[in-house]
Amino acid sequence: MSDVLVSVRNLRTSFFTKAGEVKAVNDVSYSINKGQTLGIVGESGCGKSVTSYSLMRLLESPGKVVGGEALVDGIDMLKLDEKQLGEVRGNKIGMIFQEPMTALNPVFTIGYQLDEQIMKHMKLDKNASKERAVEMLRVVGIPSPGERYSNYPHQLSGGMRQRAMIAMALSCNPDFLIADEPTTALDVTIQGQILELIQSLQEKMNMTVQFITHDLGVISEIADNVMVMYAGHTVEIGRADDIFNRPKHPYTYLLLESIPRLGRHVERLPTIEGSVPSPLNLPPGCPFQNRCPRASDECRTAMPPLEEHADSHKVACFHPH
Repeated sequence: MSDVLVSVRNLRTSFFTKAGEVKAVNDVSYSINKGQTLGIVGESGCGKSVTSYSLMRLLESPGKVVGGEALVDGIDMLKLDEKQLGEVRGNKIGMIFQEPMTALNPVFTIGYQLDEQIMKHMKLDKNASKERAVEMLRVVGIPSPGERYSNYPHQLSGGMRQRAMIAMALSCNPDFLIADEPTTALDVTIQGQILELIQSLQEKMNMTVQFITHDLGVISEIADNVMVMYAGHTVEIGRADDIFNRPKHPYTYLLLESIPRLGRHVERLPTIEGSVPSPLNLPPGCPFQNRCPRASDECRTAMPPLEEHADSHKVACFHPH
């Protein structure tokens, strides 16, 4: 356990709406070792981002964490008050958001937003803070960082805004970085550059990373371990090599089968029939049972537990591959 930096246990998060309780994250558990990357993958709405927002305590009403614990370096994030959270966020934990244009404040310069965080957590004066901010912009590959320091977010391209956000997330040398689909809105070339940047900075700073995406190709490049989520549940978790080469859960298997492959000629790619059930009205038993080709009566009545099938490879399925 001395190597574990992040430990999430039985996390449950719900949104209490007029229509009823939406169980967005349902009894999710995982851990990440120091210096490693956990990739969290799944369809839109499966609970990937809500898991991270719950850990960071960034949920707004009507969202609420209703159970579990989220330890980062031994600190339970769910038990901190607002002042304590302010000391941990940006300092011990950094976060890269999905869309930089909504995460960055449009009325303040990039430099002002970097300075605000650096001065608060690193206790530097204005001049030293500016030096640190410009250096971080240089580190993330932004050309003419001194000039960009004085720019507003709308004056930067999408790729540079994302780099500026990475600079902000890493400016105080966090131990843990959460990247919430940081390459979704970028073209393929810029996407590759951003992934390479995150990996190189992770190696230099020995950071632990939680990387959220719906893109299995991205996960295969960056993750040591992978957690597959479906309808708010963890359906499979294990080493990336096991997940990609020896998938156990039918959902993981079908996701991988639906990806185009070089050298494989098919008229039509396989698809997963049906749609994700509404979180307001989840079916009894396994949430994937209405789309699963292996489903049995047992799957329709009982929720399969997340059990270890091989070394560190856990699956929630009564009929794994």
